[in-house]
Amino acid sequence: MGNPGLRNFNTGHPIFGLSEPISVAGPTKNDVIKTRELEKYLQDAGLYESKQDAACREEVLGRLDQIVKIWVKRVSRAKGYEQLVESANAMIFTSGSYRLGVHGPGADIDTLCVGPRYASRDEDFFGELHKILAEMPEVTALLSVPDAYVPVMKFKFNGIPVDLLYARLFLWVIPEDLDLSKESILLNVDEQTVRSLNGCRVTDQVLHLVPNIQNFRTTLRCMRFWAKHRGLYSNVAGFLGGINLALLVARICQLFPNALPNMLVSRFFRVYTQWKWPNPVMLCAIEEGSLRLPVWDPRRNPKDRCHLMPIITPAYPCMNSSYNVTSSTLRIMSDEFQRGSEICMAMEDCKADWDILFEPYHFFEAYNNYLQIDITAKNVEDLRQWKGWVGSRLRHLILRIEKHTNGALLCHPHPGEFSDKSRPLHHCYFMGLQRNQGVPVNEGEQFDIRRTVEEFKYYVNTYNVLKPGMDICVTHVKRRNVPGFVFPGGVRPSRQSKVTWGSKRSSGLRGSASDHDQAEKSQVGEAVVFGADSGRKRKQPEDSMDNNPRNSKSSSLRREVHEDRNHISASSMKFDDSEINCMDGQKSEKPCGDKKTNGSVRSNQEANHISVAAYISHSRAAENLAARKIMSCPNDDQVPDELQDNIEYRNQVKDIGGGDMKNSSLDSSNSKSAVAEEQVIFKGTTCSNGDLEELEPDELTAPFLSGTPAPVPKRKPLIRMNFTTLGKATEKCS
Repeated sequence: MGNPGLRNFNTGHPIFGLSEPISVAGPTKNDVIKTRELEKYLQDAGLYESKQDAACREEVLGRLDQIVKIWVKRVSRAKGYEQLVESANAMIFTSGSYRLGVHGPGADIDTLCVGPRYASRDEDFFGELHKILAEMPEVTALLSVPDAYVPVMKFKFNGIPVDLLYARLFLWVIPEDLDLSKESILLNVDEQTVRSLNGCRVTDQVLHLVPNIQNFRTTLRCMRFWAKHRGLYSNVAGFLGGINLALLVARICQLFPNALPNMLVSRFFRVYTQWKWPNPVMLCAIEEGSLRLPVWDPRRNPKDRCHLMPIITPAYPCMNSSYNVTSSTLRIMSDEFQRGSEICMAMEDCKADWDILFEPYHFFEAYNNYLQIDITAKNVEDLRQWKGWVGSRLRHLILRIEKHTNGALLCHPHPGEFSDKSRPLHHCYFMGLQRNQGVPVNEGEQFDIRRTVEEFKYYVNTYNVLKPGMDICVTHVKRRNVPGFVFPGGVRPSRQSKVTWGSKRSSGLRGSASDHDQAEKSQVGEAVVFGADSGRKRKQPEDSMDNNPRNSKSSSLRREVHEDRNHISASSMKFDDSEINCMDGQKSEKPCGDKKTNGSVRSNQEANHISVAAYISHSRAAENLAARKIMSCPNDDQVPDELQDNIEYRNQVKDIGGGDMKNSSLDSSNSKSAVAEEQVIFKGTTCSNGDLEELEPDELTAPFLSGTPAPVPKRKPLIRMNFTTLGKATEKCS
């Protein structure tokens, strides 16, 4: 699909992807040094497996290949194809992080078994092959999931986790030189096979379209490490999965083909901070293909127009790998891109290091209010199924909250899950809640989301294999009441202030922990009011304000919580204080190097520093201009008629969605009637694909889509809030 061998006729530079590079500049000596530091940092973090572990993985793959070849001969003989027994063949392919070369110790191996047309998925793959594996002592934890969106068999082979998919091709014999990249391989196959093949085809195409595979791999390792530490590594939760990050990084490699990983990491944040979503990120042009399979195309598919952060897979049929992204998760990721860009610029000025970039995000210190979603079942197998279903539907709760509050509340899902060891057959999820940036603060404004949560619970309970004992409970939890089992070791950390990147930036990188402590103390003084149905209230001290380490903005909050006799599954929030701008952008102008120098040396250093700073500033400006050209929409006369219709459709949707916030304001005295009159009811997904488990390849290119770009979320200002909960669970979910 892509041709990285093309060259610009005027400059002679090779072209990777859909556009010319932003910069073809090679690395400086400093880039070489910084890249070595980055590689050592990643090695010290344990992201590379040993040669012995790598050899074990190769051995496992070899054994799997032997097993499936024995299996397919048994199947051909059992079905009476004696003439095919000798030539019967099946093959093992890899995909995911292992195929990309960025897997770490303990990571699973994503594998694909390709078999002939007579070897069925249900009877032969999940039946006969499952039986063969179950009889092998090397295989443990064997689990078949035939009803998944992409049917998979999970197990451990000699202790190494393996995910095995199956593709049933329309061939009587599978050749040893089978090429999965050919479009003809998709001829006359079912949807499950197309999805199963997609992983291998996408990873191979990504490696084909990047200018330097080694630089791509190092950069991708770094970005995966960053995403996991910042709580952004989860496709299902609406953030970035492995393939999403691979596509985003690959596009940066195309735009800076001669850059080393140190520079690619910096440009990753710089480019995607400026990216005008929903313009797509793509590695190559989208091809229609000859098999008439559906591809991502907002001109023809209305649901594709609603994707907020399209990242398109390069292999046919091209799909949006990130359709799970919501307005809330897009805003959170945009804030993180901005944070990463600022840190990388500070690193160029020797004012930051890799530790700051990879600083873990403290989710349970970020918000004052959380939703806790508890699920239970009667046995392990029921809990596994129930957990998979509920976890894949949590995005719908976020969408409902965003819709019912007209985007006033930001809903931040934690990408992981938790279990209370004292409660068997139990799992829970958490979501942080706070007022969205830019939402006007009105006196007496409240947001009652009880009905929203009840609708979500009703939707989840429509599970087609729902069994007795499969229960879900959603409750409002304040930060001080977050259960201890969510913390490492089950011990709640002390509320000591930490010097984060935001606190350093706000003080020009000259702040100290004591300064930050004093700033926090100055904003303490909140009160929480618990009330019964009679309306009587009693005040209790609150533990702290909203100190969100993601954007390092502190808020002084008061919360009022009203008890309800019923099991309430939501929070009602009241915001009545004004917003405050925060954080100056001052930076220290001290040059790098030894501070103890004589006057002449100091003056030379300052002169060199000024010249280097001027060069860096000029380079940044030039790259920003080139990036804006790539991300900008085409001229009106270049936009097809179908796409013009898409622009009008987007504008209509935006006008409809941006209602008056006063209409969503619910006063505590008449909240019941207001909720009763509210007609916003989610019976399905309005602007999203209902199949959450759909394969999600990553990048979408800006030149393809010329619809009105969604506004890039700005940094959140300091806000003062009052939270009022109209209902609170009176008993924990059993």
